[in-house]
Amino acid sequence: MESAGAMRLKQTVIRVCATAMNGALYAVLGYLTYLGLFTPVIGVVRFWPAVVVPGFFAAVYGPLVGGLGAAIGIFISDMYIHGNALLSLTVGVPANFLGFYVLGLLAGRKAGRLEVYGSAVFLLAVALLSVLLYSPMHVLDATTSIVFAVVSLVSMTSILVVDRLYPEFSSFGLASVAGLALGSAVIGVGVWAFSQFLMLPSGEMRLPVQAALIWFIWTFVTEIPFLTIAVPPVLRAFFKAYPGLRRVSKT
Repeated sequence: MESAGAMRLKQTVIRVCATAMNGALYAVLGYLTYLGLFTPVIGVVRFWPAVVVPGFFAAVYGPLVGGLGAAIGIFISDMYIHGNALLSLTVGVPANFLGFYVLGLLAGRKAGRLEVYGSAVFLLAVALLSVLLYSPMHVLDATTSIVFAVVSLVSMTSILVVDRLYPEFSSFGLASVAGLALGSAVIGVGVWAFSQFLMLPSGEMRLPVQAALIWFIWTFVTEIPFLTIAVPPVLRAFFKAYPGLRRVSKT
């Protein structure tokens, strides 16, 4: 039988390796899948389906692995895509660390019915806000506003479907909404604040405060469906193949 010290050392090695793998996969997949797409109206923040990588690692190995791996991965990819280390370190890195740390923290806890429905209501609110950004605020064009609203509603539906079909991962929907909302808020406010003092990679400066809201909505809406739809079935298959790792994911 392994001693307690040997078990702790083994778990530490597993976490370090998982963090490195998380960061590497996140950076590579992010670079390959952002498709050159950036926030409509105001650029800089890119399309980022690669969030499935730290979402998976955070759910399996816990908040620190998810957060650190995401922070490492986003910094590497930022250096290849826009090359502004200060912007990455002050906005992208903390946003990814905090977002996926919270996701990993909440994904390991049992979610009640109230939390599941609360996540769905939040997504409904995002859909309504997307519509308001077109009318009466006239910040987004009609097509973008409709796309944002539809994606939010699809994500809302996916959370309820996951709760029904994957009850063992019902907390993952709540975790995804909470973690991504926090990370998106940091990105929105952080990039806006950065633009007040320094030039963004797009060449823009001193953008209006509405830009923070647009970046928040864009980041959240374009990433949440990948987390809520793609990750739960992958988690079920992974834990079926490696049931022993459930113990690691709860620590």
